[in-house]
Amino acid sequence: MHDPRPPLWSGLSDEEHEFQYNPQRAFPNFADHQAERAPANTSARTNLKSHLDVPYGEHPLRRVDVFPADGAARTPVHVFFHGGYWRAQDKENFTFVARELVARGVTTVIANYELCPASTLDGVVDSALTAIEWICRHIADYGGDPNRISLSGHSAGAHLCAEVLATDWLARGISPACVLGAVMISGIFDPEPTIRTTVNAQLNLDPEIAARHNVEVRPPLVDCPTWIFAGGREPWQWLDQSYRYAHHLHRHGRDPEVHVLPGWNHFDIVAQYMQEDSPILRATLASAFGRQGR
Repeated sequence: MHDPRPPLWSGLSDEEHEFQYNPQRAFPNFADHQAERAPANTSARTNLKSHLDVPYGEHPLRRVDVFPADGAARTPVHVFFHGGYWRAQDKENFTFVARELVARGVTTVIANYELCPASTLDGVVDSALTAIEWICRHIADYGGDPNRISLSGHSAGAHLCAEVLATDWLARGISPACVLGAVMISGIFDPEPTIRTTVNAQLNLDPEIAARHNVEVRPPLVDCPTWIFAGGREPWQWLDQSYRYAHHLHRHGRDPEVHVLPGWNHFDIVAQYMQEDSPILRATLASAFGRQGR
């Protein structure tokens, strides 16, 4: 149904729009948080059993890192999509996500995907979906159970998780029931407001591409538990995206958990993957083992 009201962001000045929809403007010390996680990334890549840069296509960014968990039988599989506003970052900077998951018996896959401006958002999304398809068909070779796959993603990676939930997997010959849960952190779910930001100089979004990938209006075709998180310090219109997407899921009969975590910002919130009993780690483990978080 078309909403006749103007978009929430339509009355913002250019400066305020940039603040609300460009996290690097809201948190200019964003690089400090990545630097703080560098030792954890190095430790994980050094100490965990791994299969690095496994290709799932010809494009050089169609690669995954697989961190198998020990198990007598096939283990549950968790797939993480990094953020970077569809135009930056690399899986190597998020190896830390695997540490606590592997220790708890979850085979973890950290995925790269195509990036703008070399690719369009169409190519970005297609590569992420192809990664999931490859995992479904090949993760058993690494000890994982293709019938127990869960997802999480941060920022643009949360959008890619929502794209997975909005995909017709049966048309690809894959049962959607293999996805047991999804955790989406500080996500952007409607690309349209990005067009007015300076980030779009790299994304090259236009209204048609943005509309194709607006997961706030496309019905979810995968029915699984979902958890939606955002940091309490994030700009309020960025926070609103998480609520709008949760409302969208509700309208389609879903029952997502939604949490705003006080004290966390857009860039440090992913440190919760390394914190025992943190809300995000608990939700990720619940998704991996097919449990509701309540």
